[in-house]
Amino acid sequence: MKKVIVTGGAGFIGSHLCDALIENGYKVTVFDNLEPQVHPGQLIPDYLNKKVNFIKGDVRDYQKFRDAIVGHDFVFHFAAAVGVGQSQYQISKYVDVNINGTANLLDILVNSKHKVKKIIVAASMSSYGEGMAKCEKCGIFKPLLRNLSEGIIVRERHYWEIKCPVCGKMAISIPTDEKTLLDANSIYAVTKKEQEEMCILIGKTYGIPVVSLRFFNVYGPRQSLSNPYTGVTAIFISRIKNNNPPVIFEDGLQTRDFIWVGDVIRANILALESEKANYEIFNVGSGKPVSILKIAKMLCVLMGKSIQPVITYKFRKGDVRHCFADVRKIKKLLNFKTTVPLKDGLARLINWCQTVDAKDDFEKVLKELKEKKLV
Repeated sequence: MKKVIVTGGAGFIGSHLCDALIENGYKVTVFDNLEPQVHPGQLIPDYLNKKVNFIKGDVRDYQKFRDAIVGHDFVFHFAAAVGVGQSQYQISKYVDVNINGTANLLDILVNSKHKVKKIIVAASMSSYGEGMAKCEKCGIFKPLLRNLSEGIIVRERHYWEIKCPVCGKMAISIPTDEKTLLDANSIYAVTKKEQEEMCILIGKTYGIPVVSLRFFNVYGPRQSLSNPYTGVTAIFISRIKNNNPPVIFEDGLQTRDFIWVGDVIRANILALESEKANYEIFNVGSGKPVSILKIAKMLCVLMGKSIQPVITYKFRKGDVRHCFADVRKIKKLLNFKTTVPLKDGLARLINWCQTVDAKDDFEKVLKELKEKKLV
């Protein structure tokens, strides 16, 4: 039986991956430090598959990490400190966990006797910064990150949208492919970019196949509803469940690419089992842009609440306007496509969230962002 180790395997995406790996006949080890922000009380979550071999450990603990890795055939590297805004003021922590933890993984593989045959690293769409854009007059371009005034309220859409750097006219968003220049907009995004580049570099140098999967906005069950630094769907659900309105920055018309967690897991299994994936980078998204305002309104309706989102018309530093995936590469090489439409996926997510508690700490986060002059 082939052995797989999943770092961060007790988390949202990692735990679903463990289920799929076990179902596909792999023996699975989880290496996870049970970060209190994600796992209150540092308890092993009830949803974690009972068939996994669980090791509580931190990727920054070299010896313990080494002892866990060396007996495995494949590594899924999902362990990371997560949170775009928080990364802007907990810089040392994010760099330490995400970059130094990855450095330990690679150092172990280079300097220890092991049998690892492949690494799949969880990368992030955040490393793109702004997604690609097109001016009808001047053509396609990669937008620079926006540097808008903080604190002022502006309701005009033209103020928020990407402008052509040549003629100044409002541009339209187009799919972002894997060859797009990476222009990270946060410390978190920088660390995810470095994780990817470090793994591919060492993999090629030492002949260990690596696959980088750039996840877009993943949603689904098991995403912590009490972690205010998690994904936007979970944050909105936590607010709504506590009878508070979702709070949206800018005008709400900024777009993202949302993908069901089960579809993401299928992409991971394909990356593991296909040699065509070796040393490649893939976008893992739906390829469909959806506005943040639309997501908030859909969740309010699906949860049966008459709450309306609050739109601040204020800028949050580091936010991008539009980014959605060009998925032609993963479709062509791995025959991957999504199977769960957004409305169906959100309905499933809402059904699950009724069974779990949700602590709404958004106001605490907002206060921190203001104190750090990020809003």
